[in-house]
Order: sequence, then structure tokens, then C-alpha cells
Amino acid sequence: MADERTFTVDEANALLEQVRDRLTAMREARRTVLDAGEKVHERAEANGGGKEGSVYWDALRVVREGVEWFAQEGIILRDTDSGLVDFPAERDGRIVQLCWRLGEPSVGHWHEVDAGFSNRYPL
Repeated sequence: MADERTFTVDEANALLEQVRDRLTAMREARRTVLDAGEKVHERAEANGGGKEGSVYWDALRVVREGVEWFAQEGIILRDTDSGLVDFPAERDGRIVQLCWRLGEPSVGHWHEVDAGFSNRYPL
């Protein structure tokens, strides 16, 4: 964890517009993957999945690129559906997680590394 990027609250908040955009795109893409997956599987042998195949692969690309972006930024993607992410941070000399969920106006909570959303505290 010594090499892990840490964020201040201001740095985390500065990234929220990008985080919101990525999460929204990833949620939509995930739904597409789930909806189209069975159709693509059924049609793959006959025609490569047809139109649904193209939509399916595009959606998978969006999800993959989103996961890669979060990893590159050092942001921990916890749950795409609820839009839950953690930003590693320092608090009182130890590593904690700044906790944010899609729909919240700004980063306003934190929790211990070994805790989760239900154990978060206001900043």
C-alpha cells in the first residue's frame, strides 16, 4: 500500500464529474451486456451474433475501458450498479477510504480500509 496513490478530499471531488460520466456509461453498458448476452450466444454460431453482437462487444469495451480508467487513476471501483467508489486517502497518519456513491453531491464520507459503506463516517 505504500505505493498506492492517495487523494485529498479536494482531489477526489475534482474527479467526480469524470467519475460520474464513467459510472453512468458503465452502468448502461453493463445492462446492455446482460440483456444482449443471451441473444448473442444463441446467434453467434450462425452469424457472429448479428446486430446484438456488435452492441454487445461495444458495451464490453465501455466496461473494460471504465475499469481500466479507475485502476489507472487509483480509484477503487466497488459497485458499478450503485456507483460506489473509494478514494484511498490519509487520515490521522493512516490509510483510509474516502467513500462516495453516485447521486451524492460530493465526497463527504470515509471509512477504514477493512470496513465498508455501512461503516462510513461523515468527514
